[in-house]
Amino acid sequence: MLSKLPGPFFGWLGVLMFLLLMQFLIRWLPEIAGKGIPLTVIIELIAYNLAYMVVLAVPMATLLAALMAFGQLVESKAYTVMKSSGISFGQLVWPALIVGAVLTGFMMYFNTVMLPEANHRARILWSDIRAQQPGFDLRAGVFYDGIDDYSILVRERPQGSNQLQGVTIYDYTEGRRRQAVIRASHGTLDADSLGREITMVLYDGEMHRPMPRDADHREERYEKIRFAQHTMRLDVSDFGFQRSDEDAERRTSRTARTMRISGLQAAADSLSRQVADDVDDLRASPHRPYNDRDEQPTWGVWPLPDTTAHASEAPALLRDLPSDQMSTVVDGALQHARSMQSQLRSTDRGTSWKEQRIRTYRVEIMKKYSIAVACVVFIFIGAPLGLSIRRGGLGISAAFAMGVFLFYWVSLVQGEKMSTRGTIEPWFGMWIANLIMIALGLWLVVYIVMDLRATPALRTRLWKWIRSFFGDT
Repeated sequence: MLSKLPGPFFGWLGVLMFLLLMQFLIRWLPEIAGKGIPLTVIIELIAYNLAYMVVLAVPMATLLAALMAFGQLVESKAYTVMKSSGISFGQLVWPALIVGAVLTGFMMYFNTVMLPEANHRARILWSDIRAQQPGFDLRAGVFYDGIDDYSILVRERPQGSNQLQGVTIYDYTEGRRRQAVIRASHGTLDADSLGREITMVLYDGEMHRPMPRDADHREERYEKIRFAQHTMRLDVSDFGFQRSDEDAERRTSRTARTMRISGLQAAADSLSRQVADDVDDLRASPHRPYNDRDEQPTWGVWPLPDTTAHASEAPALLRDLPSDQMSTVVDGALQHARSMQSQLRSTDRGTSWKEQRIRTYRVEIMKKYSIAVACVVFIFIGAPLGLSIRRGGLGISAAFAMGVFLFYWVSLVQGEKMSTRGTIEPWFGMWIANLIMIALGLWLVVYIVMDLRATPALRTRLWKWIRSFFGDT
């Protein structure tokens, strides 16, 4: 049985990785193209993003391999021979379960160590790429503003040539109020070997620019210069791709998906302590809305003190005060109430945000483990499902695998959303998909072990049992 698993597994793993890679390139290649990014950087970016593709592809390939391997046993009648020889379902499946357990161990290490680091490096590299300016791309009939303090318009530029026709340049190096306008009938464009400077030679043109006041001229002047040849050197060194240094990478804060398990747990524990400190500070505050006999407050619904019992006593307390002091007391009480309300709302908002972050960190911890365990769970499902399919062809196996995996992934995504929102506990939201798959696997194992396919349908037997039960009574 072990000899039948590696071929389909690695074959489907390669197919799935190729499809995910194509999806990545179709989505993100337009954002990379046109910026002069070196090929080695693009390959490095793809390599980092292969990490999350492995997380998706390995469980799916495991399920497909199990379906095809056990389906071939049914199609070739080998399973019938094995049953006739006394080989039980457990004896047939346990080697595949060991393979699934090995894959689960590998994926646990991959998800908790390699994946966060790859996500972190990919995130930094993406930020460097997005900060990269596009390369020098001068097109005919379109103003080019990629170089600071210059705006360039070319009427014609023959394809594959460095010749320019009808050149207009707005020079803002002296500011917008003193912009210079340069026009030329034609010109040439050349770049140095390092690509840091572009030399533009203009022919048969003129320059218009305002001149500032000086000692001899108290008023501003306007200068017009005609030239037969004018050379301009434009600095394009900023167009070169620049990587973040190691210190910047260390200072970059990590998100939940770029942290390892230890970092996630430490962040969740730190926020939990901060929430507890906020509650203790509120209790110790002179503006606290409850006394020591009250129950713990529920965030978002704060128990305010019961003032109805003292409402009738308030006029009596203020009756003997002078009118000016009465106004001062009332204003002070209102200010005290507003301060207490502001403190409650501020603490409520801060605590709600911290609890949401705690749930996010715990969801991420559970997700890393649950996706890894999916490998052995899919072996547990794929073995009986493959044996129950009457024809173990490629198309049927792929259809069953796609249906099971889509159901699993939708359950996982919905569980993550509900856990992050606080509807259910993080552990339950991240493990509910595996629990459903295990329940389905148990039913399939019972179906195969008891050979229910060879007996009447379950609904038929149940109906006969109900009729016989009521008939006997």
